[in-house]
Amino acid sequence: MTDRIDRAGLQVDAKLAQFIEGEVLAPIGKSADAFWQGFATLLGAFAPKNRALLAKRDDLQAQIDAWHTARAGKPLDAAEYRAFLAEIGYLVPEPEAFTVTTQNVDDEIAALAGPQLVVPVLNARFLLNAANARWGSLYDAYYGTDALDAPAARPGGYDAERGAAVIRAGRAFLDRAVPLASGSWSNWDGAGDPPLAHASQLVGRKEGGLLLQHNGLHIELVLDRSHPVGATDVAGIADIVLESALTTIVDLEDSVAAVDAEDKLAAYRNWLGVIRGDLTDTFEKGGKSLTRALEPDRIWNGGANEAGGGQISLPGRSLLFVRNVGHLMTNPAILLADGSEIPEGIMDAVITSAISTQDVKGLGTHGNSRTASIYIVKPKMHGPEECSFTNDLFDAVEDLLKIPRHTVKVGVMDEERRTSVNLGACIHAVKDRIVFINTGFLDRTGDEIHTSMRAGPMIRKNDIKGSKWISCYEKRNVAIGLKHGLSGRAQIGKGMWAAPDRMGAMMAEKTVHPKAGANTAWVPSPTAATLHAMHYHDIDVFDVQKELAGQPVPGLDDLLTVPLAQGTNWSEQEIREELDNNAQGLLGYVVRWIDQGVGCSKVPDINDVGLMEDRATLRISSQHMANWLLHGVCTQEQVLESLQRMAAKVDAQNAGDARYEPMAGNWETSLAFQAACDLVFKGVEQPNGYTEPLLHAWRQKKKAAVAA
Repeated sequence: MTDRIDRAGLQVDAKLAQFIEGEVLAPIGKSADAFWQGFATLLGAFAPKNRALLAKRDDLQAQIDAWHTARAGKPLDAAEYRAFLAEIGYLVPEPEAFTVTTQNVDDEIAALAGPQLVVPVLNARFLLNAANARWGSLYDAYYGTDALDAPAARPGGYDAERGAAVIRAGRAFLDRAVPLASGSWSNWDGAGDPPLAHASQLVGRKEGGLLLQHNGLHIELVLDRSHPVGATDVAGIADIVLESALTTIVDLEDSVAAVDAEDKLAAYRNWLGVIRGDLTDTFEKGGKSLTRALEPDRIWNGGANEAGGGQISLPGRSLLFVRNVGHLMTNPAILLADGSEIPEGIMDAVITSAISTQDVKGLGTHGNSRTASIYIVKPKMHGPEECSFTNDLFDAVEDLLKIPRHTVKVGVMDEERRTSVNLGACIHAVKDRIVFINTGFLDRTGDEIHTSMRAGPMIRKNDIKGSKWISCYEKRNVAIGLKHGLSGRAQIGKGMWAAPDRMGAMMAEKTVHPKAGANTAWVPSPTAATLHAMHYHDIDVFDVQKELAGQPVPGLDDLLTVPLAQGTNWSEQEIREELDNNAQGLLGYVVRWIDQGVGCSKVPDINDVGLMEDRATLRISSQHMANWLLHGVCTQEQVLESLQRMAAKVDAQNAGDARYEPMAGNWETSLAFQAACDLVFKGVEQPNGYTEPLLHAWRQKKKAAVAA
């Protein structure tokens, strides 16, 4: 039983209350009594509105289901379908012309273009690594990955041959980003200043280093002839360090398994640790105990020489967003006066903002926002009404914490269909505080399947990537963002590269994001951030945005094209392959979520390729299988047989994990396997196809069983 205490009629987990009062409120001088009373008042106003918005989702879905059911077997008429969506209020009119007015936005968001990390808040080590990924060694990134087109490093210590290839690749990058007036960097001998084609690109120096700049991003040359690499280098360059992950999203949502007060307290404590600047993590590596902490800022002597320009200070860490949960879930950490669980999104908004107020007041060791802003990414909002609700909620949070209006900025995840088709109106609802829009292919695909669940069977999962709506979705997101003035004020983002071990492919393929006008895109690791940073040197995103601005926004017809498998007759082998692919990915993720509380990790796919998986990928797999089952493409027996066979495969893939609990043969006792079955067999009835309700329920059962 949770130990609870009464706070203004709210029943609050005692440890959470103690944390909030002692570690969050006391430093900002906020009265605990006033806070709890204000929080209770806020909940009295917003919890009913939250429930009403969720009820509207259900009502719209029921009307769409009924419409498709009534037209079963008939081709989908695009004009009729669009008129129907407008009639029921799913589609809303475009707003009058407007430009966003967000003020006090840090340069990392408004003025610069570069990679973005997303990191689970519950893993302190990963969190510190991500925050510190503002700077990364290009030499290390090349040496340790397949991004370098050269033979792999030979075992047994430093491979000088591969090292030479790394140095050549580094020089080639310098030739592109900061070219010399004549010749190549490979010929520079390190004597005096490098003869740059553009002298203004040399912006700082210190003992052992030069600081260069291109497209707003910094490049450090580490000059050290006593270093093992520098000693063999004609110019004494020991490393090239790139400004890499400009921003990081600290995630309380899709990449974590947080189901109760214990989990939420751990999440909030880690967020406080990076805001306060004192988060550390000690771990064993190579037989040694290591402690990780946040990096300090980097100090340089400014100007072209040491006498000119004075000192310049560059942030040593990523600028941090915090991603709250969406509107759907509740959490038992706090019970309302009627005994119901608190809407988790409201709890996150209040508590993460209260924690961040320490940064607004300058109380942290390092500081996050230099403009005294709080950056919250809000996921899984359905349409402009829900964006407006978030705007009003953030107003109320600011009033509760007595911080200036629009201190709390918002990032809108464009990952739900009703948001995609009404994106302009969604942006308008938060036009005074928006700092981010982002396409999320995975959740957006899950919602695409669920919204049109009863329209018919969907094409195969991998084929959906080539659907009309995907291309339109990506182009519209950028075009609408530019139309409403996000360039220079906010990030227009793109989604994740999911394969952390395939950096060569990432370097070849992920250029599409900056070329599309996105001034940030997600990468799966600090190393990937350093490599992807080179794309923002090769491509001036703000020039691309200028070229794209003014072009017409793609219409809605393609976006509303449902990826139905019209007249397709799959073979038994094709059906089996599709079920196996979905089942293996689903089980590989769910077993870690339920049994170990791991919300995001590198999960081997059916071909044993490690892919970063979170709840968004799970939503697609479970909804796709539920859709095929609903329309008779496969039977329940076939699905169960596939799940059982793939459970054995997942068991084998996790054989090296001492904590792993096998599923195969333990069908009645493995809670993870039962959860996976529920996600498919109960998939049609899940709200908007979300996996959270079932995952949370099964994880709570697992925690209770372990504690018993």
